[in-house]
Amino acid sequence: MLTRSIVDLPLHGGKCPPWLFERMVRLSRAILLLIYEEFGEKELIRRLTDPFWFQAFGCLLGFDWHSSGLTTTVGGAVKEALKPYFKDLGIYICGGKGKKALNTPQEIIFWGEKEGLSQGALKFVTLSRLTARIDNNAIQDGFQLYFHLFIFSKNGGWGVIQQGLDEKTLYARRYHWYSEKIQNLCEEPHAGIVSLIKKEQVLNLVDKKSKNVQNVLVSLVKENFNTVFKELSPKVHLIFKKNHTLTPQDFSFKSLKKIWDKIYENPPSEFKELILTPGIGAKALRALTLASELIYNVEASREDPVIYSYAHGGKDGYPYKLNKKLYDSTIQELEEILNRVKLREYEKLELLRKLPKLFKV
Repeated sequence: MLTRSIVDLPLHGGKCPPWLFERMVRLSRAILLLIYEEFGEKELIRRLTDPFWFQAFGCLLGFDWHSSGLTTTVGGAVKEALKPYFKDLGIYICGGKGKKALNTPQEIIFWGEKEGLSQGALKFVTLSRLTARIDNNAIQDGFQLYFHLFIFSKNGGWGVIQQGLDEKTLYARRYHWYSEKIQNLCEEPHAGIVSLIKKEQVLNLVDKKSKNVQNVLVSLVKENFNTVFKELSPKVHLIFKKNHTLTPQDFSFKSLKKIWDKIYENPPSEFKELILTPGIGAKALRALTLASELIYNVEASREDPVIYSYAHGGKDGYPYKLNKKLYDSTIQELEEILNRVKLREYEKLELLRKLPKLFKV
């Protein structure tokens, strides 16, 4: 059964102390290179894009289990740790927080051209934009994306780690994608959905239950606007029930007219094209969804993800303060093992294999 994963975390201010970030880079580099040596490229991407493994990995690196900063700091440490090895591994990590997230397409193209993957790079740029638009617009859970990390390989594998903020609750929600688990980009595509906070109403247009709505949306925008206007006009009073999550502002005919002006001459042939259409954001999708429900008697999913949470200590001293000496000892030991692996000295590697598999979910 395909699981889907989202993690909700409270917003924490401040920055990761330099002494910790430097160690996080070194320790994550040793662990990730060992995983690559032992299991290969696909497994490395799979683990990074598994929300449970990523969360545990962040705890191992010494970050607070319940902090939104785990995502951005661990993501930044992983990117810095592997950047010197991009060419050797054939794995590239682009994006980050804020402006870095917005620059993801340029980074993908840069590495694609540098490694002779120009055509593949354009495909990854589209995937980067599509996954962001789905989590920001097609899944309307109140979280606005501010962190986007796109991972891809020469062999075509890819994954996404992105995070959004709910300004009302000051909680952050993390979304994970992994290409090997995706059968349809617009039907339950995530590596899973895990949430600390369960919301009562979430418009989820990529839920399996929303498949009929997707098809209707693509058909609807090919209709003449005047025809749609006539269909909706006598039924408008049905929209504004007291417990309805949408408001009159979501369904103004003025906004609908703007949508038709944008896409009627060159309508999309499938739902993912509609999502990628410039100007079709969250509000436009809400209006179109409601119009589809009223005219065609279909219903979009409004179910939020399943709840899951973690408990582990971290840099702020819960349940105990980080032991720098032990941390450095771990880094030194793993780096020594990595050097032996590279030299094909397998005796110590065999000892490592006998240890509990802490890093594998």
